[in-house]
Amino acid sequence: MSSLHIAILIPFMMAILIPIIYPYTKKIHTGWFVLLVPTALFLYFLTFLPTTMEGGYEYVSLSWVPSLGINVDLYVDGLSLLFALLITGIGALVVLYSIYYLDKVSERLHHFYVYLLMFMGAMVGVVLSDNLIVLYIFWELTSLASALLISYWFHRKASVYGAQKSMLITVFGGFAMLAGFCILYGMTGTFSVRDIIAQTEGLAGSTLFLAAMILVLLGAFTKSAQFPFHIWLPDAMEAPTPVSAYLHSATMVKAGIYLVARLTPVFGGDAVWFWALVIAGLVTLTYGSITAVRQKDLKGILAYSTISQLGLIMSLLGVGSAALYMESGEGAVFYSLAITTAVFHLLNHATFKGSLFMAVGIIDHETGTRDIRKLGGLMTIMPITFAISAIGLASMAGLPPFNGFLSKEMFFTSLLRATEGDFFSLGTIGFLLPVIAWIASVFTFLYCAVTFFKTFFGKFEQSHYEKTVHEAPFGMLISPVILVALVVTLGIFPNIVAQSLVAPAVTSILPRFSVDELDIKFSLWHGINTELLMTLAIIFCGSVLLITMKKWSQFNIYRRERDPLHWFYDQGLDGLIHFSQTVTRAQMTGLLRDYFVYMCAFILLLLGWTFWYADAWSFNISTVATTPFFVYIVTAVFIVTTLCLPFIQKRMTLIIFAGIIGYIMALYFAMFRAPDLALTQLLIETVTVVLLMLAFRHLPEMAPEKAAPSKKLGNIVISAAVGVTITVVGISAYSLGTDANFSSISDYYIENVYKLGGGTNMVNVILVDFRGLDTMLEVLVLGIVSLAVIMLIKHRFKGGEDV
Repeated sequence: MSSLHIAILIPFMMAILIPIIYPYTKKIHTGWFVLLVPTALFLYFLTFLPTTMEGGYEYVSLSWVPSLGINVDLYVDGLSLLFALLITGIGALVVLYSIYYLDKVSERLHHFYVYLLMFMGAMVGVVLSDNLIVLYIFWELTSLASALLISYWFHRKASVYGAQKSMLITVFGGFAMLAGFCILYGMTGTFSVRDIIAQTEGLAGSTLFLAAMILVLLGAFTKSAQFPFHIWLPDAMEAPTPVSAYLHSATMVKAGIYLVARLTPVFGGDAVWFWALVIAGLVTLTYGSITAVRQKDLKGILAYSTISQLGLIMSLLGVGSAALYMESGEGAVFYSLAITTAVFHLLNHATFKGSLFMAVGIIDHETGTRDIRKLGGLMTIMPITFAISAIGLASMAGLPPFNGFLSKEMFFTSLLRATEGDFFSLGTIGFLLPVIAWIASVFTFLYCAVTFFKTFFGKFEQSHYEKTVHEAPFGMLISPVILVALVVTLGIFPNIVAQSLVAPAVTSILPRFSVDELDIKFSLWHGINTELLMTLAIIFCGSVLLITMKKWSQFNIYRRERDPLHWFYDQGLDGLIHFSQTVTRAQMTGLLRDYFVYMCAFILLLLGWTFWYADAWSFNISTVATTPFFVYIVTAVFIVTTLCLPFIQKRMTLIIFAGIIGYIMALYFAMFRAPDLALTQLLIETVTVVLLMLAFRHLPEMAPEKAAPSKKLGNIVISAAVGVTITVVGISAYSLGTDANFSSISDYYIENVYKLGGGTNMVNVILVDFRGLDTMLEVLVLGIVSLAVIMLIKHRFKGGEDV
């Protein structure tokens, strides 16, 4: 096992350790122990920077299920390293922030940090996995861990609702993504991302190419909250603020971005991929920014701003995929700027949005409210929080000299360049891209300004707050101060990350290009150009809307804070539950006979369709061995006993006759030289008969069954059909094997029972080794039934009603 594998396991191992040490370390905040994990991992991943800066990578593999092509393959290149550093770096700051945010006495810290560590490990696994199935496993683990974090305050209905919604939507997308991965495997014969990328040239011509693309995009869009799947993110704000700062600024919502970036070499250059990302991204950008203006809760504003910013990044990845269509040359480098901008803004967004979430958490923590209608005048009372918020909001609004301004200018440049294209219908409708982006940016500026002025300016009224308002403690300010320091630093000195982080990530997304060929450099000042004029127009129009807000805020569209798409989700979920309950009530009648009929009918349909589809009817019994006469006698007794069962009206007689059938089965095993099976059958049948007789003697006499003739006839038909079908299956299987000259499976077992299983008892080896999975699942079922019985017994002993 390599150090990379250990790096992924460390958060999970610490998650196991935390509940063990928590009872003995209650005097020390649990966060101090947890802080060691992301800090150590961040420092560890920094050691890979020299390798990725030179265009290299690190690849390690651990065999898991090689027969299915599933191995724990880990791959560190520029893209995965950027995400790993974000996950661990922001993670360390969030843990530090949470130490001062969450009270060690009143909060269940051992639960919180177990969920957080589980999420951290899963996210690192997602970005480092080269195997698609392993990536999917970690992907779904992030959904599970995030749901646990969102519902951390589970006594709140809103928290449980938000967790359920995020789980349903992201897991739905995960299933779609898994189907896409399986299609890619069918097309390429591998689950390795690197190997799939190596086969890219032949994939586009496949009829399954489009299906795989759409399914993968569903997974990415649901995870990264793209319209209309974005509705889970605002309700996820019910989580504690450290969770929001972590999941919704730098990690979970960026998983879909990562997936799109990672598979851009596979699907990039295709018109459907281009327009799917551009349209989804710009619609999400615009819808998120407009909806953010209507929010009154600070975390609600940040939620929709996150949705909007994710749309911006997604649209950039779409525009940048045109570089792969151009293949090479100046045209390709021309469009690659969009990918560079996406990567740079990914980093910028993590810094300013993380600081803003923490600032909002501080405001909520110190004032007891996040409602901007109650807030106001906090600038002089909370000066450090004011400075943090001012820098973060200015960066998000795209104002100089902060990093958000630089990536917004590059965003406009990328879309303006897209209008010059003569492919993918850009010559016809490409002019709309910068127009839509500009409109969305106006609303982005507006909600940033509204948040800033409503929160920190105006008259301070202590009566509006549940607490005595004051500045946050020093420890709670450390993390957001570090993040806003990065906002300023990356705005003034952006080339600090140009060659170390951005360029290696871009070349990972566009593997056809080298770092030298792309020549990635950033500059805060580009002169007076179209992009600068667009920014000035945004500031002007946004300011006008802010000044006239009292007039247009009276419209109902502004007053409706809740996103109307939530109504469709709620109605759809309620309808699905109602439909499921209706179907369940019709099917789950409580009668064992009905359930047995369902199973028999399914078996009949499945076998009947298989015989018809495969033309598997065959009745060649010419090679059947001669059967001794006494076998016919035993069989006759077996048949007569079985036919008697439906007509017996007493339980004890039924048990005896059923026991006779079981003993005859043991006799069959003995006659066909299977003494182990015969002995086992005798023991099981004896124990069963004795237990049934002991139990049933306490039950009342059986009442005569009053079933309608039609029901009796139905039972006879189904029973006869099952018997005939199983007989036909047995004879046909034997006949087809004879016609094809197949050797008996028993020969295979005889030859390999010792060689492969290492045992001399054939029956035992077959059950434990050759059919080990089947046996394991049977044991699992028995274990579940045993637990159910135990719970029923405990319920009865506690005086509960009969179930």
